[in-house]
This record gives sequence, C-alpha cells and structure tokens, in this order.
Amino acid sequence: QHYFTVLFGHEGQKPLELRCEDEVDGDEWVEAIHQASYSDILIEREVLMQKYIHLVQIVETEKIAANQLRHQLEDQDTEIERLKSEIVALNKTKERMRPYQGNQEDEDPDIKKIKKVQSFMRGWLCRRKWKTIVQDYICSPHAESMRKRNQIVFNMVEAESEYVHQLYVLVNCFLRPLRMAASSKKPPISHDDVSSIFLNSETIMFLHEIFHQGLKARIANWPTLILADLFDILLPMLNIYQEFVRNHQYSLQVLANCKQNRDFDKLLKQYEANPACEGRMLETFLTYPMFQIPRYIITLHELLAHTPHEHVERKSLEFAKSKLEELSRVMHDEVSDTENIRKNLAIERTIVEGCDILLDTSQTFIRQGSLIQVPSVERGKLSKVRLGSLSLKKEGERQCFLFTKHFLICTRSSGGKLHLLKTGGVLSLIECTLIEETDTS
Repeated sequence: QHYFTVLFGHEGQKPLELRCEDEVDGDEWVEAIHQASYSDILIEREVLMQKYIHLVQIVETEKIAANQLRHQLEDQDTEIERLKSEIVALNKTKERMRPYQGNQEDEDPDIKKIKKVQSFMRGWLCRRKWKTIVQDYICSPHAESMRKRNQIVFNMVEAESEYVHQLYVLVNCFLRPLRMAASSKKPPISHDDVSSIFLNSETIMFLHEIFHQGLKARIANWPTLILADLFDILLPMLNIYQEFVRNHQYSLQVLANCKQNRDFDKLLKQYEANPACEGRMLETFLTYPMFQIPRYIITLHELLAHTPHEHVERKSLEFAKSKLEELSRVMHDEVSDTENIRKNLAIERTIVEGCDILLDTSQTFIRQGSLIQVPSVERGKLSKVRLGSLSLKKEGERQCFLFTKHFLICTRSSGGKLHLLKTGGVLSLIECTLIEETDTS
C-alpha cells in the first residue's frame, strides 16, 4: 500500500493517513504538496530578488560604458570636422597656386586627341570602380541584412492580409448572420449569447483593416519603408484585445452550451459549410485573435535583429516591442487569474456546504483526485480516526483538492454530492512541515 501521513503540530491531534492506489499517484501527491510549501516560495522569491539586483547592477554598468563611448564618438566627430575644414583650406590654396591656363582653342590637335583618350579611360576606370563597389555591397553583410529586413516586412504585410481576411469571415459569415437569426421569430440563439461569443471582434476587424491599409501604402513607397509611426497609431488601440482575451474561454463555454440546441447546431453547421470558411469551425476563427499580439512581438524581434543601431526607426520599433510585451504579460496574468477564479468557484459550487476559503483570489488550484483514507493503527489496535466517522474495519474513499494554501478533504454521498468533513475537512498549509519517512515498514 502506498500512503502518506499528515501530522498536526497541535497536541492531542492524531495523524491523518491517506492512501493511494499506486506508487506513482502517491509520489505525485507528495511532490505536489511539497511544491505548495509557503517557505519554498519565499526562498524562491529571495533568489529571484538577488538575480534582479544583479541584473540592475549590470544595466547600470552598461549605461556608464555607453556614455563613455558616446563621448568618444562626439570627440571623433569634432576631429573629423576639423580635418574636413583643413582639407577645404588646402584645396583652396592649391587652386590659387595653379598656373594660368591659356585658351584651349590654341591647343595642338594631338594634345586634344590625347585628352580625349584620357577622358575615355578615366570614364571606363570610374565605371569599373563603381561596378566593383556595387558588387561588393551586394555581397556585404549589411546588404544581406537589409534584404532579410525587407522580406520580413513583406511577410508581415501578407500575414496581416490573411488575418484581416480571417476576421472578415468571422464577422460576415458568423457574427452578422447570427445577429439576424437572434432577431427572428423563433431565435435559435439570444442576443446576449451572440455578444458573449463574439464580444468586440467586429471592432478588432475595423482596427486591422486600417492598419493593413497603412502597411500597403508604405509598401507602395518601397524601397523607403517607415513603419514605426504605424505602430504608434496601433498601440493605443490594442487594449481592446485585453477584453477579448479575457472573455475567450467564457465565449467558448457559451458556444458549447448553445450547441446543445439542435436548431442552433444545425444553423452553425450550415454557416461552417460556406466555401469562405475552408472547412474551419467557428472555434478556430475565435482563436485567431489570441495569437496576434505574440505574432507582432516575434515580427518586431526579427525586424530589430536586421535593423542597424543607427537606423532612424530603431528606437521607435524597440518602444513598440516593449509596449507589446508589456501588454502580452498583462493579458497573460489576467487570463491566468480569471481562469483560476473560475476553477475555484466551480469547485466551491460542487461542495454542498460551500467553502469560504475558495473565495480568496490568491488561492491557486494545483490538483484534485480520489484518495483512500485508512484507519489509524495505534499499538497494534485500530483506533478511531480523526477525520470523519469511519468503520474501524473499512477504508473510505475521499475526494481531495489541493490548493496553494489549503488542502480540502470531502466525502461523496450516495447522490454524488460532495460534503466537507466536519472535522479536519479544511487543512491549512501555511505553517505545515513535510516529513518523508525512509522506514518502509
């Protein structure tokens, strides 16, 4: 038998012994409880703070080095300007020292022929030199980097065109027809459900149509490509994605519930059979906006990798990338918090008596499952266990839920409903200690 024991720090409280069906499940429970330790989290936080302080020191050192290099460049620019002025003065002096040239009409015809041949030779040498310079540049790393940068921009325009088409299909093949269906005499879906499923997808489509038109206008001016100001216009309006991403999981749940209606399911399959959908389901189109912000971040990473440091757009593109990464982190945290709250509330609703600790938003769900509670053995005799009223000769199955702060133990009634154990059903993990017994007996 594979079991583990929960010991209580208070006197007069006997240990709780829980058994698993197999060794792997028992190891997973012990590992999960071990990872839920509050002290480990504090230690990990301290380590991360030390790393953060170290990184801040490195950044400050890099800033000082960058300032020193900047001063050196300024000094070199000043020296270059001084040398240029000296060259100009020397050229003027040479022009004044040149002897007076007579009338070219009095020159010897042979001299004219020689000058003409020299002119042709100088022109040929100049064209040959220029051809060599152009070929060298075409094969240079800078030219290769510029070609890759242009290709990234062209791919971004194609991807944006495809994304706008996907939003167009979502709005025109699903959203607007379902709005009309909701206004019919016998609606297969309500207007509230339509709003919950699609939310602000129509606004997102309008936004990206404008952005796509701007990209096409910039491509028309190729090889001059200025994109940073387009992102400056796009960034303030991307907050609409927060609402869509936060609502995404809920919209899929509403759609799944609506599919239980045969009339709606039949109508939806009719919409999905449209050739414009190319065999894709509504859930697929609802998922496309979830990946757009990460796609922009990847594109800007690639674009900056092939953008020189002295490029006029580099700072603007770096600012746009940092703002998009910040927005992505915020959306990820909000989605994680929302899903955690929904999971906790779903568990709380399954418990008949309710559980107030699950209303704590900082309580994070880790895992759940069934465990077997075995009677305690004390001095060779079966003693009354602390949790619940169990028969002394019969084991009991318990439905257990593990969170970051608490461990819930429930019994399942004959009707399938869950009830918290009256004594010890909610165990606090804040000040617990995990002890692993090496004695297998």
